[in-house]
Parts: sequence; structure tokens; C-alpha cells
Amino acid sequence: MKIPISFVIVTKNEEKNLARCLNSLEGFDDVLVVDSNSDDGTKDIAKSFNVGPINYIWNGQYPKKRQWILDNISLKHEYVFFIDADEEMTPALRDELSNLKWDKAGYFVRGAYVVDGKVLKYGLQNNKLCLIDKRYIEFPVVDDLDIEGMGEIEGHYQPILKRGGAGMKLGQLKHPLNHYAMDDMERWKTRHEGYAKWQAGMAKRGGMPKDPIKFRQFLKEKIINSAALPMALKFYCWVLKCGFLDVKNNKIIIDEKLKYYSSKRP
Repeated sequence: MKIPISFVIVTKNEEKNLARCLNSLEGFDDVLVVDSNSDDGTKDIAKSFNVGPINYIWNGQYPKKRQWILDNISLKHEYVFFIDADEEMTPALRDELSNLKWDKAGYFVRGAYVVDGKVLKYGLQNNKLCLIDKRYIEFPVVDDLDIEGMGEIEGHYQPILKRGGAGMKLGQLKHPLNHYAMDDMERWKTRHEGYAKWQAGMAKRGGMPKDPIKFRQFLKEKIINSAALPMALKFYCWVLKCGFLDVKNNKIIIDEKLKYYSSKRP
């Protein structure tokens, strides 16, 4: 039996990454690509895997792309996994998903960076709420339509519990995805410059949505926007996450993250 999760990949010009991502999703019951008018080979790759694409044209309003998918596309399953084209399912994570008890409203999933073809086992990883029960989780509407840096897709923040999901818990999966974000550094920088402009504008307006995890929200308020960030980030990466076991590759990630965080301050 295939694993009963609906995987959604939102794309725009992802021909370099998409096939790798789709190949890794074998064994899952429902996979769909929702594309934003790509002008490279993205659409042809999706067609070759028989996973769409469904074309998305943003009307400049809410809902934005991910919530629009949840509201308008008939997905086979209540549990939806938003996986990026530059991410890759791993056998360990697939096994974990196949045995999941499904007793949470959603699950955070870490991304293990891949640098020069090497999956980093130590150091910094991203962590996002990308496996959700669509009955209880939604992407919030925020006041950002006139702020520079973002557009058709929800900002650099986590989805939240709906009113009907109040009191439900969120979980954390043990095994990470592989994350190939560093394969194209120019694209990574351009994308994060946009995030930075958007977050600076949102912070100035006081409109950033709160993280669904209180401890994460505390860190964002007290550390990310403070002068202590470089020291805190390095301590977290080098010591708590044993990044000293792979100094060269983790330094690349830390340097880029610090550039991003420093540029997003209002």
C-alpha cells in the first residue's frame, strides 16, 4: 500500500531540482506540482511524472499560493506535505512517515543541508511546519500586500492552527529531508534578499505572525533581532549541533545566514 499523504510541490523555474525531488517520492499515494508559469523545463518534467502541473496565476490578493491550493484543489488526503523542489525525501524519513501515528495537527520537518554533494549530519538545519492536517492548519492572512520582497507565496513564517484546531498539538519528525539550497548560491541569495526586505517591512509594521511554538517565538523576539545573534547562532551550530565536526561546510551556511539576518532588520 502506498503511504496516504498528499505531497504538493510549488514551482517556478525548477527544472534543475524537480526530477530529483519527484524521484524521491516513489511510494507515496498522491503527488502534485502546482506551477507559476515556468518558462524552463519544469512543466515538461512534471508531465513526464504524470503529476500535473496545475497552473497558478496569482491575483494579487489572499489567499496566496499554498492556502489557495488547500482551498481549491481536491487533494486525496487530509495530511498534506509541502515539499520544495530543492528538497529530497530520504529512506529514513519515508519509513518514519509510513509508521506515523497521525495524532497531531501537523509536524515540523528538518532539512539537512547538502553542500558539494555531501549531506551535513552536523550543524545548522532548517525546521518548518510542512506536514499538516489541512482540517486544522492554515496559512494566516497578513498585512503585506504593499510590502516589498514577497509576492504570490506566503512569507517566511509558519502556518498556524485554525480555530477548530485550538488545543491540538504539533509534532516533530525525527528524520530530515535533504535540502539542496546551496547548489545555486546566487538564487539562494536573491530569494533571501526578498525574504529580508519583506521581514524588515513586516517588523516595522508590527505585522509578523507569531510562531506556533512559544519557545521559537521567544527566540525570534529576543535573539534573532539582537546584537547577540552571531554569537548565539555560532554557539548553537558549533556546540549544540556539533558543527565543529564539519567546520568548512557549516561555515558556509552560517556566513550566509548571518548576512540574511543582518539585512532583514528594520
